[in-house]
Amino acid sequence: MITGRCECGNVQYQIDGEITDYSHCHCSQCRRMHGAAFASFAGVVRRQFKYRSGESDLTVYNSSKSHKRVFCRVCGSNIRVDLSDYPDELYIAMGTMNDNPKLPPGYHIYVGSKAPWFEITDNLPRYHEEPQDD
Repeated sequence: MITGRCECGNVQYQIDGEITDYSHCHCSQCRRMHGAAFASFAGVVRRQFKYRSGESDLTVYNSSKSHKRVFCRVCGSNIRVDLSDYPDELYIAMGTMNDNPKLPPGYHIYVGSKAPWFEITDNLPRYHEEPQDD
């Protein structure tokens, strides 16, 4: 089991499964929403995710036609992103996790819009936008 929470602790969640996807998103929305050079997300199966507390403290921001960002309205912590193209998956903000979960190989997405002041120094795969499914 993987657990996590927002900064104020009102919103707490658990994942009863493994992380299936691991990415670092450099799009301008993620940079602004997280106040950082990029945001790291863990993809999980939706049915394996549940809130332990604080669902009433959640709010949703529709950042695009396909992205719903869920965050704590008390402290502002970004909890997850729901993508309409992947209804059976959720993308959890890694910074909210309490644990050190096992991760699949990671990659960078939307490097075409990364912060010009940030240099990617690892050897992970990089995608100008999103990787294409085979």
